Amino acid sequence: MNAIVCERYGPPDVLRLQEVEKPIPKGNEVLIKTCATTVTSGDWRVRSLNVPAGFGLLMRLVFGVRRPRQPILGSELAGVIESVGKDVRKFTVGDSVIAFSDTAMGCYAEYKCMPEDGALVHKPSNLTFKEAAALSFGGTTALDFFGRGKLKSGERVLINGASGAVGTAAVQLARHFGADVTGVCSAANVDLVKSLGATHAIDYTKEDFTQNGETYDLILDTVGTAPFSRSKASLNEGGRLLMVLAGLPDMLQSPWVSMASSKKVIAGPATVRVEDVCFLSGLAEAGEFKPVIDRCYPFEQIVEAHRYVDTGRKKGNVIITLKHDD
Repeated sequence: MNAIVCERYGPPDVLRLQEVEKPIPKGNEVLIKTCATTVTSGDWRVRSLNVPAGFGLLMRLVFGVRRPRQPILGSELAGVIESVGKDVRKFTVGDSVIAFSDTAMGCYAEYKCMPEDGALVHKPSNLTFKEAAALSFGGTTALDFFGRGKLKSGERVLINGASGAVGTAAVQLARHFGADVTGVCSAANVDLVKSLGATHAIDYTKEDFTQNGETYDLILDTVGTAPFSRSKASLNEGGRLLMVLAGLPDMLQSPWVSMASSKKVIAGPATVRVEDVCFLSGLAEAGEFKPVIDRCYPFEQIVEAHRYVDTGRKKGNVIITLKHDD
C-alpha cells in the first residue's frame, strides 16, 4: 500500500510517498480502507518540532529523538472497514467508520488497523467522508478543556482563535452546552464564526479583547496569544483560562494562579476519550455539530497541504482525500 512517510524532522518536503507493507488486523482489530484524513496542527508540530517554549526535548523523547519513531503521521481518518479480526463484534466488513489514533498516528496511509475498543465509531450518515475525517481532533480537544474548565450553561465564553480546527469545534460545542459565545478571529472569518453559533465576533486586527472592558466566565485560548498576564482582567471572579496551546512556563504558573486568586489557569495536553468521539458522532448525526473544511488536497499533494497549514491561516480543517474517497 502507499503511505506518506516522514523519516526526519523538518519542513513539508521531508514527507515522501512510499510503498509500505499493508497491515494485517489482529484478533481485536479492524482494517480500514482510508477515504480521507487530515493535516492538523498536531501533525505539523510533530513533523516540524515547532512546539511551545520548553517542550522541544520532551517532544523528541515522546516522538523520537533523531527522527519520528512513527514515520507515518496523521491522527484521524474516515474510511470503510475492509476486514475484521476474529474477535471483533462491534463492526463488520463494509461499515463506514471514523478513527482517531491521536499520538499513535499512522493515518497517512491507504490502510490503517484500529482496535475495536479504541476511538473508532460508525460514521454519521449525514457527513461525507471528508467531513467525518475532521470530526475528532478539534472536537475532542475542545470537549476535554470544557470538561476540565467545568463549563456551565449560561456562562459567557470567549474563544481566542475561533476559526481554527479547535476553535470552530469549540464555538459549536460551547453553544450546544448553552453558553453565550464570543469568538476572536480575523475579519475574513467573522461571518463564519457567527454562523457556527457565536453571538459576538471580535476582529483581533481592530480590537483587543483584553482592553474592551468585557469580562467572561471562561476564556479558551487555542492559539497561545492570551496568557494569564494578558487576559486576567477579562476574567470574572471564579473565571477560568483554558490554554490549549501553552508553553512550559505557563503550565508551571497555573497552580500558583489558582492559589493566589479566585481565577484558574488550566493547561496541558488534552486527554482523548472514546466516549468523546462517540458524543461528537452523535451530535453530528443529530445535525448539531459539523466539522468546518477549508481546503481539500489529494493524497499525492500532502506536501502542499502541509505548506498551507504551516502558514497558520487555515480555517477549520485541511482534508487529504484518497482515490477511493466518496
